[in-house]
Amino acid sequence: MSRFRASAPLTTDWAHFDFAVDGPVATVTLNRPEKLNPLTFESYSDLRDLITELPHHEGVKVLVIQGEGRGFCGGGDVEEIIGELLKMQAADLMRFTKMTGDVIRAMRECPIPIIVKIQGIAAGAGAVIALAADFRVVGASGRFAFLFTKVGLSGGDMGAAYLLPRVVGLGRATQLLMLGDTIDAPTADRYGLVSQLVADDELDAAVAALAARLAGGPTLAYAQTKSLLTRELDMPLSAAMELDAMTQALLMTTEDHAEFHAAFTGKRPPAWKGR
Repeated sequence: MSRFRASAPLTTDWAHFDFAVDGPVATVTLNRPEKLNPLTFESYSDLRDLITELPHHEGVKVLVIQGEGRGFCGGGDVEEIIGELLKMQAADLMRFTKMTGDVIRAMRECPIPIIVKIQGIAAGAGAVIALAADFRVVGASGRFAFLFTKVGLSGGDMGAAYLLPRVVGLGRATQLLMLGDTIDAPTADRYGLVSQLVADDELDAAVAALAARLAGGPTLAYAQTKSLLTRELDMPLSAAMELDAMTQALLMTTEDHAEFHAAFTGKRPPAWKGR
């Protein structure tokens, strides 16, 4: 038991998606392919909780989120969510919308790099989950659709209006969030939404290679880099420079930094330890 978690046990059974750990790589698989892996009240809350506790899983260095079958995620389940939302009072509606946002916040604040593997559609909440990941590896069949205005809601759902302009620029974000149109993988790549575009039959290998690279790298440096990218989005330059300086000075005291020097002088690859 970790002293940083005390008596609270890690969750070993997740009922609303598949979860597996293979060495340093954890994988969440949305597993309702017959409906394009829609999200429900329960899968939202399980995702929030899993990502929050993931840093306490000893040895896990990368998270992959994927969908089973021909699509990544078609968004919120129309029958199981939207029908119920129409019956709710304002207080419960607020609890729901805050919960969905908590998934995105947890993804951005998790120190572990997150890769999303996308084949077929990533729509609505599925598109925002992809947006919140650190890396989006997309097959040629991949498509993105921020559909919220098409169901009469704001395109700024789940932090999309915050994150998307910072990834693709205000003009493209306005187009995608206001119109809600579906874009294909080459268009998403051109907009800057894609980290790596590959053929569908190369998707598994590309995700595995990226996960292995991240798992075998200087994980503490990766975690701090992700934290700075998230924290500095709203900082003035002077505050960002101060945070960079403090973080870099701290990392200069780590074993990994010393290992780089030893490997460089010894003319060998570094053996990163993540500490």
